[in-house]
Amino acid sequence: MAIELAFSDRGTGFPVVILHGLFGAGRNWASIAAALADRHRVVTVDLRNHGESPWAEPHDYPALAGDVASLIARVCGGPAHVVGHSMGGKAAMVLALDRPELVERLVVVDIAPARSLNPAGDFVRAMRAVSLEQCGSRADVEAALADAIPDVAIRRFLVQNIRSGPDGLRWPNNLEALERHMESILSFPTYPAGRTFTKPTLFVAGGRSHYIRPEHRPEIERLFPHVRFAVIENAGHWVHAEAPGAFVETVGGFLQDPSP
Repeated sequence: MAIELAFSDRGTGFPVVILHGLFGAGRNWASIAAALADRHRVVTVDLRNHGESPWAEPHDYPALAGDVASLIARVCGGPAHVVGHSMGGKAAMVLALDRPELVERLVVVDIAPARSLNPAGDFVRAMRAVSLEQCGSRADVEAALADAIPDVAIRRFLVQNIRSGPDGLRWPNNLEALERHMESILSFPTYPAGRTFTKPTLFVAGGRSHYIRPEHRPEIERLFPHVRFAVIENAGHWVHAEAPGAFVETVGGFLQDPSP
């Protein structure tokens, strides 16, 4: 059953719905949303078990896509452009394949319709092992993660959405559910021959990332026959954060392109 997702929106014009990645939140996309809002109504979403949205089972792509389908129908009143990064990109692909009438143009950011080879399961276990009651700040949490997650950029990404309240710090993610469903998160549903999304689609890859690889192209082109590819050279997996100017130019140009 679809749940009612938390979201924020700004701007006017044809709607653009943005779906964040694993451990993220809609607010991580605020600067991108602001840049696109001069021509679009931009809706940034907290997916289930993230941010301010409800915690719910299961956490798999049909469920995530169903939530977003409900939001688009309720908030946008019709089709929208959909931009999804990483886990949000997989949810966006499933939405486009299952409910194509709700997606006008699709942008998939640095993820493929395939099993992802990444250590997200290690990250969630490290996050759950931190005693937040003994931490007074995000810096304390980051330090507590240092041994398990030596990459500074990843640690900072993981702690940026920590909430602070009367009872102290808390993760905004349902870590237990994410760990329980990690295999589903890393995987991607299998679609039979003939199931395609035939509207314009853009895959945006970071030049220093390996989430979209040459061996993924046949399946991408099978599922999304009207696909274009763009590589932002000086960026890794978090393309929108590492090269925001190039990202906005690339995605904004695609969304405004009148060609089919």
